[in-house]
Parts: sequence; structure tokens; C-alpha cells
Amino acid sequence: MPHTIRYTIALLPVLLLGCMGVWAQKKHISLRDSADHGFDLSDYIINANGFVPVPIIITEPALGGFGGGLVPVFIKKRQPYMDSVKGQLKITPIAPDISGAMGAYTVNNTWMLGGFRSGTFIKARIKYLVGGGYANVNMSYYRTLPVLGEKEFKFNFRAVPIMLQAIKRIGYSHWYAGLKYLFLKTDATYKGDHLLPPDFVKDHDYKSLISQLGAIVELDNRDNVFTPNNGLKLHMDAIRSDNIFGSDYDFWHLNYYVYAYKQVAKKLVTGLRVDGQQSFGDQPFYVLPSIDMRGVEAGRYQGKADILSELELRWDLYKRWSMMLYGGGGKAFDAWKDFGDATWVYSYGTGFRYLLARKFGLRVGVDVAKGPDTWAYYIVFGSNWLK
Repeated sequence: MPHTIRYTIALLPVLLLGCMGVWAQKKHISLRDSADHGFDLSDYIINANGFVPVPIIITEPALGGFGGGLVPVFIKKRQPYMDSVKGQLKITPIAPDISGAMGAYTVNNTWMLGGFRSGTFIKARIKYLVGGGYANVNMSYYRTLPVLGEKEFKFNFRAVPIMLQAIKRIGYSHWYAGLKYLFLKTDATYKGDHLLPPDFVKDHDYKSLISQLGAIVELDNRDNVFTPNNGLKLHMDAIRSDNIFGSDYDFWHLNYYVYAYKQVAKKLVTGLRVDGQQSFGDQPFYVLPSIDMRGVEAGRYQGKADILSELELRWDLYKRWSMMLYGGGGKAFDAWKDFGDATWVYSYGTGFRYLLARKFGLRVGVDVAKGPDTWAYYIVFGSNWLK
């Protein structure tokens, strides 16, 4: 089950708004913002114990292009606290705690169940993330063969992923450091039209267990965790899969990325993303680095390494409504010496956002993207850059 599958969340359907309207009336919670009288869910989230029943729409082309489900989400707004480091006191903002479950199904018979929680141990200054579930994924992978060209190979994956992460704030800074653990048990079945399975799949890839542990260093000074206007998130991690952790594979996986946001004018926000991955050693084909951009099928362009960049513009056009423009490119390759010969993969598109919860800085909307092979659409909760 590829780690790059993007699960996008929509808060716009009429069903959701109707349910919220009923609950808000019972609790006498206003769905209008006192600042501009626009439709806003900030007070609903805060006063209804943070509960939001979120319908989800899965728009990933690799999973059939359409699917749906439900994610009951609890968002708890945390008040700033007085922190003390070496006798110095400072008021420190805290990101909201977010907990939820998920059940989803797509048109290519992919389905999944799971749960997650992210939060902060305030006194210890530790941010944590816990998640797990079960997934039945039907997905294709592609390889370019001599004479035949690019060919599609269909697989079914039954997977149990569990992820644990904890990072500690370093003093008063915006730097964090910590550990990340991933457990992934996978049963894979070849479903293609060819009589023989592809040679890029090793025998032990069909029934495998990955157990990996590694270190994280991160800088995060964004002005909010949902849809930032200013700030930077810089992330680096190095994760080791090894039989000493119970894994069937021995390999390293490196991931580094930066998200940079800058409000260059009153109504114009720019965003820049640079993202790279690299693997060393023996790893199954379904966890190889691959290009992860809007308009590009998950797992379509793979290699031992990849690097990509995206530029995004948000124009706050009218009241709470914004227009998006974005584009980017990347390459997947097996070694850096092959970078020059690797094929560029490009995508571009447009979309819109609505400021749904002003007090959380939360915007939602729809993106339409054109990749090298197809058009795709994404219903966005917060941001498309969600690592």
C-alpha cells in the first residue's frame, strides 16, 4: 500500500451543512462570523466539543478517481500557555488537538478503515501523531519495457499500517526533533492480464512485513497548521527498516521537504514546495519513492529517488472566496547520475477556496489539475501539502 496515496476531505456537501445547521440550532450556536457575518464554523467547532462529521471524497486517479466515506473528527482548540525555559517565561501558542476515525470506499473496490490522533503534551513540549487501520487497495503500477513501452500491472494490497511519531520542541525555538515508527503488514496479489507476474516483484513482496524506526528534525513557524499565509515548514527524516525491528527488509528511506508561504500583498499569498525522497537497500516495489503531485497518479512514476517542486498562488478574490493557481514538475530516477536522462513530469491547474473557519485559518475548496496523462480533481481540506 503506497504511502503517497492522497486522501482529500470535503466539508462542502449539503448533507454536512444541513446536519450542522440542526445541531447548531439545538445548541444555539451561530454559524455566522461576528467579524464579517459570513458563514463560518469556528464557533460550532469550539462550542460543540470540536465534533465535525466530515464526509470525504477520494479523488485519487490511481484509486479509480472517485470514492466516498465518513470521517468523524474532533478538533480541540488549545489556549496559549506560559512556557518556562531556563527561568525565562514566554507565551506559547499550541496547535489544536485533532482526533478522528475513517471509513471509505472507491469505485475500483478499494476500501479502508482507520483512526488517528495528533496533539501536544504541553509540559513536555512534545507534539505526537498516532494512526492505524486496515486497507484493501486495488492499484496499478507501471514499468517501461523494451520494445513494448510502458505497461500497466494491476495489484491488490491488503495492508495493516500503524504509525507513531513524537517530536520535542527545542527550547523557545520553532525547531523540533524526535522519532518516527512505521509498521506495515502487507499481502499483495497480482491481478494483471499477463500470465506471469512482473519481474520487478520479488517473491517475498507478496507477503511481507515492514518495521522501521528513524529520526526526525523539523522547523515549523507557519502561522496556522491548516491553510498558512506566512511561515516555513522544513522537514528531514531518516528511517531504517531492519530485521532487528522484526522487518523482512533491510533498507533506509530518506525524506526531506520544505513548504514556504509568504503573503506578498494584502490579497495574494504565494507557496513553494520542494520535496525529495531516496531509498537505499532492499525495499518492496510499493514503497519506492514516487512523484506525488496534483494531476499525477500515485505510484505512476517511481525510482530509487525522486525530487519535485510546486509553486502555488492564492488570490483572496472576494470576501471569503479565493482563487488558486499552481504548477510544478519533478523527476523519479534510480541514481543521481541518471537525473539528467530521467523524464520530467509536469502538472498544473487551478481551483478555489472558501474560508470556512476563520479562527482556525481553515480553508476548503476544489482543485482541478492536468498531469502528463490525465485530468484530475481534488477536494481540499486545509492544504494539498499535508505531510
